[in-house]
Amino acid sequence: MLNQTTPGIGHNRSPSSDGAGFRAHCWRVARAELLGPRLPIEVVRSQVARARALGLDYKTYAGVRATTGRDLVAFLYSSNALGVFRDGRAPAAPVVARIAASAARPHLAASPGLDPAALGAVIAAQSAIALPAFGASWGAMRDGMKRWLRAQGLPGDAVLMIGETDHEREIMAAAGLAGFLAGQTYFNGQTHAV
Repeated sequence: MLNQTTPGIGHNRSPSSDGAGFRAHCWRVARAELLGPRLPIEVVRSQVARARALGLDYKTYAGVRATTGRDLVAFLYSSNALGVFRDGRAPAAPVVARIAASAARPHLAASPGLDPAALGAVIAAQSAIALPAFGASWGAMRDGMKRWLRAQGLPGDAVLMIGETDHEREIMAAAGLAGFLAGQTYFNGQTHAV
C-alpha cells in the first residue's frame, strides 16, 4: 500500500494544485497568454482605418474581430433599425447616406408585412430577405438564415446585424452572425457591439 502523502512514481513533485494560490497563478498565466503580445502599430493603424471605413469605432470593430477571428464584409440592416415600419416609407436621408458611406456590403432584412425588394432598392442592398416571423422556432430561424447566407456566399461570422429588437438578436444568434449592433446607436455614430 502506498503512502498517500508521498507522491507516486512519475510525479514531478510540483506544488500542490489544491490551494487557491495555485489556481490564481494558473488564471494569471492563462490570461496573459490569451492577451498575447501587443499588435504592431502598423496592424493597429490598418484596423483603425478599416473600422473607420465600415463606420464603426475601433473598440467595436476590434471586439468583433477578436471574437470571430474574421474581418467584417457585410452588414445586415433590419427594417426596424432603418426606422421603416410601413410599406412605401423610406429611411431618413442621413440613414441612407451612412449605409452608402460604409465599406461593408449592405443587405436588408425586412420585418414581415414589408416588401423586402422595394426597401432593399432604396438602400442599394445586395440582397433583401423577409425576417423570420416573431414566434418562429430557433431551428426555423437558423435554417432560413443559413440558406440566405449560403445563397449570398457569406460566412455568418463576417456579417454584423444592425437591428433593434430582441427578436432580431435571436435571429442573429441563430444564424451565427458576427454580432449585433443597435440601429439607433449605429446611425447616431456612437457604436458599440452588444
